[in-house]
Amino acid sequence: MAYAPNHPYPIASHAGHFKLVRPFVNRLSCGMNERISICIIAGDEEGNIRRCLESATWADEIVVVDSHSKDRTAEIAREYTSRVYQHDWLGYIGQKNLIKDLATGPWILFLDADEEISAELRDEIRQVVASGKLNDFAGYKFPRMVWYLGRWITHGDWYPDYKLRLFRKDRGICGGKEPHDRTTVDGPVRKLRNPLYHYTYPDIRSQLSTLNRFTSISSKGKFKDGKHARITDLVFRPVLRFLRCYLVKRGFLDGFPGLVVAVSTSFGVFAKYAKLKERELGCSASRPPHSREHIENGTTPPNTPDPEPTGT
Repeated sequence: MAYAPNHPYPIASHAGHFKLVRPFVNRLSCGMNERISICIIAGDEEGNIRRCLESATWADEIVVVDSHSKDRTAEIAREYTSRVYQHDWLGYIGQKNLIKDLATGPWILFLDADEEISAELRDEIRQVVASGKLNDFAGYKFPRMVWYLGRWITHGDWYPDYKLRLFRKDRGICGGKEPHDRTTVDGPVRKLRNPLYHYTYPDIRSQLSTLNRFTSISSKGKFKDGKHARITDLVFRPVLRFLRCYLVKRGFLDGFPGLVVAVSTSFGVFAKYAKLKERELGCSASRPPHSREHIENGTTPPNTPDPEPTGT
């Protein structure tokens, strides 16, 4: 065993590599029934994971499940905990239920790699534990605040965005519809006041990329459930979402970022139902017609070879 500079924890050698081993210690809880395990799922989050882990060091245990990152995500995580696991991606819901089972504490706090527990939220949770009233509730939810385009978003659909993340392991389960996981508990839930920080998108391009991916996942789920896209879903739902986000919930008070959030959110609604309609029509599998007759009839001739490429 050796010790790393500026770190009080021993370093263990494994397969020619060194990793920092932080033992399971009772950093926070007053009793065994109040131990909190912070559970972090990650994948290629080298730029976010250290900030996330630093905000979790007060807990009794940190568990990380990494979906075979190609960057230094797992390496950085091992500087903070020995409980780092590699597992194929099971989806947001499956991955969180997996990591929940790996945790040893009776209390679970779900944390994504691009999130950070604010100092105020950390202290609020500590106060609840110190009061001896943690077990009076089955779960705790708190607001999530997003940093986007150079400012904190404090209005619109993105705030307060309460998330139930802290809960008794034996009374909670992660469900929902991909890609949006939702934790539910059997018992009363208390709201905490201070926020969880979310560094979700570095720029608009990243947001639109994620929106494209999420709407594809969501439309696929709706299609499997037998849902159908109506013309009213495509015309009215996006408009109503924009009005709710920008006017009713005062997204305009967040300036230019607030406008981008409102427009992109409403477009996300449109894209989700448009992709569902695309699946219903089978558009992605159809071939273009190759004659005026088939163009007029809207049909595709059978066994028609693709046209030869033309030179330029």
